[in-house]
Amino acid sequence: MAPANVVIVGAGLAGLRTAEELRVHGYAGAITLIGAEARPPYDRPPLSKKVMIGELDDTSLRPDLDSLGVDLRLAETAIAMADGVLHTDAGEYAFDRLVIATGADPVTLPGGGEQLVLRTLDHALALRARLSPGVRLAIVGAGWIGAELATAAASRGCRVTVIEAAATPLAAALGSEIGGQTTSWYGEAGVDLRLDTAVGAIEPGGIALAAGGWVAADVVVTAVGVRPALGWLAGSGLSLDNGVVVDAGLRASVPGVFAVGDCASWWSGRYQRQLRVEHWDVALHSPSVAAANITGGGEMYDPVPYFWSEQFGRMVQYVGWHGAADRLVWRGTPAARRWAVCWLAGGRLVAALTVGLPRDLLQARRLIEAGTKVDPARLAEPGMAIRDSTRE
Repeated sequence: MAPANVVIVGAGLAGLRTAEELRVHGYAGAITLIGAEARPPYDRPPLSKKVMIGELDDTSLRPDLDSLGVDLRLAETAIAMADGVLHTDAGEYAFDRLVIATGADPVTLPGGGEQLVLRTLDHALALRARLSPGVRLAIVGAGWIGAELATAAASRGCRVTVIEAAATPLAAALGSEIGGQTTSWYGEAGVDLRLDTAVGAIEPGGIALAAGGWVAADVVVTAVGVRPALGWLAGSGLSLDNGVVVDAGLRASVPGVFAVGDCASWWSGRYQRQLRVEHWDVALHSPSVAAANITGGGEMYDPVPYFWSEQFGRMVQYVGWHGAADRLVWRGTPAARRWAVCWLAGGRLVAALTVGLPRDLLQARRLIEAGTKVDPARLAEPGMAIRDSTRE
């Protein structure tokens, strides 16, 4: 029997796309879209890029929710889910199907000083207003967001210090060997990068370092990662493990419940493990699978993950998942402005990072999707197209 009432928790891109895809798949019942923020759905990737440098003030997605027949409830926070009812701080919603799209929350650090985070449009606008020439900005974390924010702040004339506990930038995301190739980018932009430096506490006026020492700052931003927003699901009966655990069809352990976007940990047949990926591409595409299955389909979600970052005048793109790789192949030299690195597992390309090489990225993605074996020697030739590196 087709559901008559779908409730979507989370009014970001993933939640909105779920509502749109339900209609695309012929669902004619009621849709309620509930968001904790007071703003209607908007896009997040520009927050650390075009919004931060002043090229955009608004990233609203501007959906025609009336034509979709969606009941949009903003400024409501989910607090519990049990027995086919969603409880928020403003009411209760019975559902036939529930889609969890609550995303992730920024991690903060100890201390009594002010620390800003960058997750919402309001966060971005408030931070941008404080990034004037000469302002001492300290960013904790040299990951993707930390690098993008440092890029924007330096371009606005701020005196930027980035503090990173690991030995290189992007160590958690890419490993130290690859992440280390981005270290020089900070100095080129006039950013003071302090590696192997742990933070003790955020205090008024700056940062107390764990090993002693002090970094004075007018503004402190914590960019050490996010955690899936799962606290409200305690006692729900759902399997939770680094996200809402779902199968390849995005179905959770409680019948009638699905999860999409940043908060979903889905089974990947391609990589033979649960994956949770905090990227725009997942929020954009996973809702189509969930909507298809809510309406009686049997689709599987098994993408090749994709992500991009703009930092220090470079376009950095990543595709795949390198967690099980057994070989690394470089294309070009990181001393140049354009280079790439590829990860192999069992002779097959499983992931690639490109800097200023969008064609390499597209061709790598196709080979990863196809699961084709490649010749490492040919792959390492920067003058050879990646598509021509397959074994004959």
